[in-house]
Amino acid sequence: MRIKNVLWLFALMLAVHTAGFGQGSQKKARFNVLAIAEGGGHHVAYSKEAKIWLNKLAAEENLKIDFLENTDKINAEFLSNYQLFIQLDFVPYAWKPEAVAAFEKYITEGRGGWIGFHHATLLGEFDGYKIWPWFSDFMGGIRYKNYIADFAAATVIVEDNKHPVMKGIPSTFFVKQEEWYVYDKSPRPNVEVLASVDENTYTPDSKIKMGDHPVIWSNLNVKARNVYIFMGHSPMLFESTDYKRLFKNAIFWAAEK
Repeated sequence: MRIKNVLWLFALMLAVHTAGFGQGSQKKARFNVLAIAEGGGHHVAYSKEAKIWLNKLAAEENLKIDFLENTDKINAEFLSNYQLFIQLDFVPYAWKPEAVAAFEKYITEGRGGWIGFHHATLLGEFDGYKIWPWFSDFMGGIRYKNYIADFAAATVIVEDNKHPVMKGIPSTFFVKQEEWYVYDKSPRPNVEVLASVDENTYTPDSKIKMGDHPVIWSNLNVKARNVYIFMGHSPMLFESTDYKRLFKNAIFWAAEK
């Protein structure tokens, strides 16, 4: 009898432990993230590495991240499931009309946060598509003009070290390889600049320069928390502790209501 009682107690304890584990493993995510990245082109290596890093972060921080390669599913109802929209490396053209309307509403009404990288400022006439005027205004009223096709290393200078996105980031940090864009003008008059690139540090040097060249900024004229981070071409970026900290800071700041 005594042995049976011990076995029964052991079985009960095991059942309680298993039930508790199941509840913990199905714990609701802190917040949901939608990340969109192009499925082809020469930026795929960056996006692939970004997805690996994001999935690792999601597991560590109890986040739920869904990935898309086009805008077919995007509408107001779909976006309502997400507290943060990450435009990993995705162009601001060829979006479905319903996705355009939903995204503009999401940002202007502050229904969620946004982080954009690299291709998000490829603003102009490309692949037979006209410029998206709203998105150009969102990015500070700029238009893409040129880029350093053969790449260059450079030093980025932090201009606002008190902004939460820049927490723990040194006053300058080095980017090993990037195809730095230039625009028809600086977005500075229309945005809050957090960091800029020192064009005098381009290695190798390049004649493709802007002068005043912001590379990280936020638009304060919309309700959504948002930050654009130009650097997002090479998977080598994920070898940088500073870049990963910047990315993580941006996620938790932009997702906060």
